[in-house]
Amino acid sequence: MQDIYPSRCAAEPEMLPRTDPVVHGTWTEAAPLTRAQTEGFERDGFLVLEDLFSADEIAALQTEAAKILADPDALEPETVIAEPGGKEVRSVFSVHTQNRLMARLAADERLAGVARFLLNDDIYLHQTRLNYKPGFLGKEFYWHSDFETWHVEDGMPRMRALSMSVLLAENTANNGPLMLIPGSHRNYLTCVGETPENHYRTSLRKQEYGVPDDQSLAEMAHRHGIVAPTGKPGTVIIFDCNTMHGSNGNITPFPRSNVFFVFNAVSNRLERPFGPETPRPEFIAARAETPALRPVSGLLTGELV
Repeated sequence: MQDIYPSRCAAEPEMLPRTDPVVHGTWTEAAPLTRAQTEGFERDGFLVLEDLFSADEIAALQTEAAKILADPDALEPETVIAEPGGKEVRSVFSVHTQNRLMARLAADERLAGVARFLLNDDIYLHQTRLNYKPGFLGKEFYWHSDFETWHVEDGMPRMRALSMSVLLAENTANNGPLMLIPGSHRNYLTCVGETPENHYRTSLRKQEYGVPDDQSLAEMAHRHGIVAPTGKPGTVIIFDCNTMHGSNGNITPFPRSNVFFVFNAVSNRLERPFGPETPRPEFIAARAETPALRPVSGLLTGELV
């Protein structure tokens, strides 16, 4: 298969044109987003949705997230990622296979319905995780385009995927909120450095390959600016697979947590990786022919657990 988005294979970074649409669906009045929201996602590469969930639903999700983080020994060991240089939990991957309420949230019409519209296809979960940035100890997530990694290390062919981050704690300007470069999704920034085998064993704690160069990042930031959406629990941040993003460390006493879902189009299922020979494991990048996700309506409750 021809690699139309080559990366980590040249001595210098390049800014390549994006050849895929951002919004794959056609807006109509029946769409789950307004015209303005759809146009905003097309333009900026991200969208913030508020007040999708009731107070009871948010409380149920927070309770489940706390249970997950309180007993990491009950989880599949390889899915629990610690902070670099510490033992605090940084991420829990494949959270939808280990908690019924998180699986139900991923399939919720309010999320999955939007993903189906924007991608204009049946969808499945490429990756899920609970991200936890503890007070005082939470480390940064450095700048990156998710698609660059998913393409090189997982074999995702095209830019027909998106992420949704559901905030489970107050995200303020001070406790390491997600930062995005609006408009960065319209070009593909290649990275330098051949990927070693089994890179995921270190990259999930601290990424060293697939990291953009400083000069290109500076040019992007000067051209487009940087935004850091904040919000109360239940806020949903949707961003395109190629939007450049990252977050600062958390040196405040206020923890930041979110549950993170990656929806990929069924027509965009993974091929063999475009970089290393060995694909990343299933808990990071779903390769199995799982059925398409069917959106579900109704309230989220802790009774599912």
